[in-house]
Amino acid sequence: MKHLPKHLRPRWRYLAVAIESWPHASIDRETFQRELWYAAQNLYGDTQSAHTDLAVFNFEFSDGRGETIIRTRRGTESHARTAVACIDEIDNYAVGIRILGISGTVRACEERYFNARTGNKQESNVVFENESRPAVIREVCVDIATGNINTTGNTDTDTDTGADSSRNINTFTGATRLDFE
Repeated sequence: MKHLPKHLRPRWRYLAVAIESWPHASIDRETFQRELWYAAQNLYGDTQSAHTDLAVFNFEFSDGRGETIIRTRRGTESHARTAVACIDEIDNYAVGIRILGISGTVRACEERYFNARTGNKQESNVVFENESRPAVIREVCVDIATGNINTTGNTDTDTDTGADSSRNINTFTGATRLDFE
């Protein structure tokens, strides 16, 4: 079977994506891919999400920070960006996802957006609302746990007695260093 001529081959665009969550969160490529497909399908339906053809490349996640490259068809970049923006939780871990940029090749995407990136963070206890709470300190922002973190990485609220009290809630509050001065 012959290859398609160059003008008939699909054209791709690559989105550089940064992922941020709690340091004890365990997120792998398969779960991120599944959540991305579900977000696109729920937002656009079967035909448009299939046409967008989202695929995850070069997924890396450790210590609460990660980065990946998402492939999409040329012309559907805005659909891909919106589907990525709809992801707020993966495997009951709250995540923050930011699109760093778009490139025409994987190599250009890696060189332009991922070179010399370091995940400088430290874990500490801070006083918030007159209680000592665990926090993750990254550069200028501080993420404070608003509940007690159990062994699965989710937070349990002591005062929750409602219908959803059996489920674990992963909540945190964002702050800056100025909030503690």
